[in-house]
Amino acid sequence: MQIETIKRIYANYSHFYDLLFKQFFYPRQKYVIQSMQIKPNEKVLDVGVGTGLSLSIYPRHCYITGIDVSKEMLNKARKKVEKFSLSHVTLREMDAMNLDFEDNAFDYVFATFVISVVPDPIRVISEMKRVAKNDGKIVIVNHFQSQNKFIAKIEKWICPLSRRIGWRSDLSLDYLVRETNIEIDYSYKLKKIDLWNVVFVTNNKSD
Repeated sequence: MQIETIKRIYANYSHFYDLLFKQFFYPRQKYVIQSMQIKPNEKVLDVGVGTGLSLSIYPRHCYITGIDVSKEMLNKARKKVEKFSLSHVTLREMDAMNLDFEDNAFDYVFATFVISVVPDPIRVISEMKRVAKNDGKIVIVNHFQSQNKFIAKIEKWICPLSRRIGWRSDLSLDYLVRETNIEIDYSYKLKKIDLWNVVFVTNNKSD
């Protein structure tokens, strides 16, 4: 998908995104953010922050920068920042494939439900690595293609349909690891049968 197509899809989603997706996304965001053990004054980049479902979960002793390509989604996030008085949060309209930040700017880079949405996931992860500090944490929550061959075939078969509603169903985690040279610390699912993986990576700039 092209970036303008993604903007159009998520501009439409912004009107009912929380109603439709909060029950699925928020519990996973909450569990993962609380497990990150973010220290005072650490800097976190939330890539694809969307309507800001995650923003009230972060501890107030750190600094959060949330970015999204959709201004309509960000408008919803700004309302949450105001509602919950989140003075430690900054929001910016930005393309995840071209992050307007200096190298080594963040202790954590967090991306939930976004890697299979962007046109070029390899470039996004490369940008995440660039702006994360050496030995900083990159945390990804996303659907990846099943290791089960039968299910993987179904995911590939339905991918043209899933793309029309804003995401791809056939993105392989093994492919991302191979193409971006990341080393996974650990990966898990919150439930035994779950559509989404949680992936923790320690950024190693010498790789």
